Amino acid sequence: MTELRFTKGHGTGNDFVLVADPDGELALAPSDVARLCDRHLGIGADGLLRAVRVGKDPFATSDDVDAEWFMDYRNADGSVAEMCGNGIRVFAAFLVAEGLADLPAGGTLPVATRGGGMTVQRTATGYAVDLGRWTLGSDDIAVQIAGVDVIRPGLSIDVPNPHVVVALADDDELANADLSSSPVLDPPPPAGANVELVRPADPLVDDGIARIRMRVHERGSGETLSCGTGAVAAALATRYWAGTGAPNDWRVTVPGGVLGVRMFAAEDGEHVALSGPAELVYSGVTDL
Repeated sequence: MTELRFTKGHGTGNDFVLVADPDGELALAPSDVARLCDRHLGIGADGLLRAVRVGKDPFATSDDVDAEWFMDYRNADGSVAEMCGNGIRVFAAFLVAEGLADLPAGGTLPVATRGGGMTVQRTATGYAVDLGRWTLGSDDIAVQIAGVDVIRPGLSIDVPNPHVVVALADDDELANADLSSSPVLDPPPPAGANVELVRPADPLVDDGIARIRMRVHERGSGETLSCGTGAVAAALATRYWAGTGAPNDWRVTVPGGVLGVRMFAAEDGEHVALSGPAELVYSGVTDL
């Protein structure tokens, strides 16, 4: 039986099993990932992050940035995902802790993902990642949520993971929504989607910063304490609904903490950045 060395980490409560596989020698079947992420029979996590050098894995190609490392992200059920906004911050912290990368305060680290190349920067309070350009999709998606009496319209946004963002009427709706089951989307996105439920603060903007609260159901993982790309999608959707004059600096409160979202102009169009903490909790060895 193969021994697997791992680290457990989280970003605002969105937790991960992290493994180093520099030469791409570790074959993880979806059932292996699901067992490792099982909260009763395994280590327990919302997903798994595998660090493999670019060129050592069929998917590990450096597309947009000159990256040495590829972040292979799997959901808790073993399915693959394009990217993970909380995960890539924890991934960077893991590489530094393992001595696989050097990232001083203010420095940047390119990372390859299935969603393209991303650049992570180390900040005074954690890490920030430029997620690149985002895509606005349909605003004609009907969303049925357990515990919410009325079917709500949703807005689809890719960053690059697919999301559907839903605005709720009040704080009680946000609290009473039952995310133990997946919200029903009509029409269903071809690759599925994370679903974010959003309530703006009152007032929305305070001292130039907009604030919202969010809960999320992640495809392949269920409800999580936080979703990084989901927080970005929620801020983008709320800015879209707020219209002209809405700020580009946002704070998104999730059950696991607070994330920062910033939209900014770049040569190839508007980019969006996500910032927040990354914590490594413990390391261990398990049987695979």
